[in-house]
Amino acid sequence: VQLVESGGGLVQAGGSLRLSCAASGDTFSRYYMSWFRQAPGKERSFVASISWSGSATSYRDSVKGRFTISRERAKNTVYLQMNSLKLEDTAVYYCVAASTPGAYKYWGQGTQVTVSS
Repeated sequence: VQLVESGGGLVQAGGSLRLSCAASGDTFSRYYMSWFRQAPGKERSFVASISWSGSATSYRDSVKGRFTISRERAKNTVYLQMNSLKLEDTAVYYCVAASTPGAYKYWGQGTQVTVSS
C-alpha cells in the first residue's frame, strides 16, 4: 500500500486545515486507517483512527472536539479535518494503514502542519 498525504501548510491559531491521504496498491477498505504526528524534538504520537467501515473512530484527548477523521472509499482516501488549531498542533502528520488495530504497517511520507500565533 502506498500512502500520499497532502493538505498541510501554515495556518494561524484558531484556523482550520484538512489533510488528505490517498491510498493505492491494495484494497483500501481492508485497512484500519490512522493519523499520527511528530512535533520537533518529540516522539511520534497517535492522533486519530477510523475503522474499516468508517463506523468507529477514536482520538487522542487533546484533539477531541476539534479534529475529525473520515474516509471515502470511492476515492481510497482518508481525511483529517482540523479545526481550532493550536500552536501545539504544529507537527509533521503521517497517515498510517493497519491490517488490524495497532498493527501499523504502511506509513506515508508525512505532511507539515505549522500553526502560528
